[in-house]
Amino acid sequence: MTNVAVIGAGLIGRAWSIVFARAGFTVTLWDQVPQQTTLATTFIAARLPELKAAGLLKDDPAAVLGRITPMQSLWEAVRSADYIQENGPERVEVKTALFGELERAARPEAVIASSSSGIPASAFTEHLRTRHRCLVAHPVNPPYLIPLVELCPAPWTDPAVTAQARAIMEQAGQVPATVNKELDGFALNRLQGALLAEAFRLLADDVISPADLDALVKHGLGLRWSFMGPLETIDLNAPGGLADYCNRYGPLYWLMQQQMRPLAWDQALVDRLQAARRADLPANQQALRQEWRDRRLMALLAHKAGQPA
Repeated sequence: MTNVAVIGAGLIGRAWSIVFARAGFTVTLWDQVPQQTTLATTFIAARLPELKAAGLLKDDPAAVLGRITPMQSLWEAVRSADYIQENGPERVEVKTALFGELERAARPEAVIASSSSGIPASAFTEHLRTRHRCLVAHPVNPPYLIPLVELCPAPWTDPAVTAQARAIMEQAGQVPATVNKELDGFALNRLQGALLAEAFRLLADDVISPADLDALVKHGLGLRWSFMGPLETIDLNAPGGLADYCNRYGPLYWLMQQQMRPLAWDQALVDRLQAARRADLPANQQALRQEWRDRRLMALLAHKAGQPA
């Protein structure tokens, strides 16, 4: 049985705890603010019955919750761990200090992964004696509902460690994607960033309204992307496959030359878009809408689970 330590019990840490416990792993959970582990346990206890009702949890919710043990100290949390998932603040100095503590406290053979969204592992592991066992395992929020996880090793990460992390993620029911070299934003956020960059450009130029722009994705591109990637999409959109698509529509994508022009997300644009969003969704309803999102994701996952691959 795999022993996992989740370090940091915020939104991502508690979600990781569900992922690993749901898969049958034993999980220890620690946060430097003790109240966070209490809040995390309450959150997890509330989510597990919903996952069971959606058909996304095989075991009894109480049994899954029983696999998660809050710990009083970091040392207690990691001393028996085979795999450690760090979820500290997204700041280099914090992660550097935390990984130093993890190296001293963890067993020498334990894999240490960070949930970093954009800071590469090389930025906070270079000083470690056992830096070969460290990498980034970047989830998509919330990871217990969106299975993709990016694995991004540092230049000195042992390939066997990356392979081990990938195997653990697969055992946990996640879908790992390995990024072979470090670069800003890894791969997923670079794809998301390209879409956001063009979205903000269209909005800044008053080409389309914020609501209609969201409609382009959620009622158009997003429907296909929920079960196909962009390469499979274009492969199926021309009689002769991907090469035929490129020959037919390649000239259209010269528009990328226009899209290369950098556009700053200036405060006036951000304020305008913020106002548009709050007009559609008042701030006091945002938490309810997040719960709605999670339930829609549960329904989508349940639907996909019942379909052939």
